[in-house]
Amino acid sequence: MSPGERGGIIFRFLALLMFTALLGVVYLARYPLLRAAGNFWVVEDPLMHADAIVVLGDDDFSGDRAARAADLFREGDAPVVVASGRRLRPYAGIAELIAHDLQSDGVPSAAVVPFDHDAADTREEAMALRGLAAQRRWRRLIVVTSNYHTRRARYIFLKVFPAGVSIAVASSADHFYDPDAWWEHRPSVKIFFLESVAYAEAHWES
Repeated sequence: MSPGERGGIIFRFLALLMFTALLGVVYLARYPLLRAAGNFWVVEDPLMHADAIVVLGDDDFSGDRAARAADLFREGDAPVVVASGRRLRPYAGIAELIAHDLQSDGVPSAAVVPFDHDAADTREEAMALRGLAAQRRWRRLIVVTSNYHTRRARYIFLKVFPAGVSIAVASSADHFYDPDAWWEHRPSVKIFFLESVAYAEAHWES
């Protein structure tokens, strides 16, 4: 065997050892990496006193978005809460369901602003809410949405709303998405990958 052949064998052996070691490191670090990936979607802005708290539709089965918004209302972060949601029928929609949840969580009916719209996605919902904010002359908003949806919602709202309107995003827990163990449950896995696609789409559309 020539020296060149021996050198080639040694090089391939070292490369194999390095690759095996890398796989070992990834395997040992898989849970911290998965948790970091799951929490990447979750953001929580510093909250200031606002003109309105906006609950984005669609809320989950447990009404977690409405519950977080009600907490913020009780803390005095804004005088009104907007229940935003798609129309399902000419006489009812998701906004009415969220408004009901808010009132069940202690928000007075006089402080709830039901807002029906026909938006098909978060961008269209943000555009509809931009019109409402302009009509009401709101300059500071707290947007409440599910934990996995916060990063994308903040990106879209900051793109859609004028620079003169301050947007802060508040995260609510979600019954179907645990960012610290999302890979262990099928609904969480589905949400994780759908959100990855939706976030990429939001950047592509902007």
